[in-house]
Amino acid sequence: MRWFQKPQEPQEPDIWEVADARPLGDIEAAQRIREICASAGSIADKMPAGGHGAARDVEREKAPEAERYQAAIKRALEIALKISDDAMRDVSVAQIIRLCVTADHMKTARILVRAIKSERSRAELVAENPALADAE
Repeated sequence: MRWFQKPQEPQEPDIWEVADARPLGDIEAAQRIREICASAGSIADKMPAGGHGAARDVEREKAPEAERYQAAIKRALEIALKISDDAMRDVSVAQIIRLCVTADHMKTARILVRAIKSERSRAELVAENPALADAE
């Protein structure tokens, strides 16, 4: 019944799929991570928590969304690795951690908490999300 289906319009690439033509400075990199996290946040909100019973069926249907989320996290981490300023990198990694918590990927979030060098930033994250306390 392809006759009645609308032709699919080409989708605009996600912000994390767009390649940078030039190297990013620390400020531009932090801004880019903020944009990626904001864009991927809508995907993370829709992701099912857990994976039991009916949630597993929903998870199969949302597999492309999970792949998009994973691509966003990967790209944000790649950019964060290139930030030379410790404080700016800590803030950027904290944004990625908040995205992981939203998507209920606590294992990744706990690992990333260890990457934050500032004790104050780490304490703030743990205060926001007590489940991250296991990472310390």
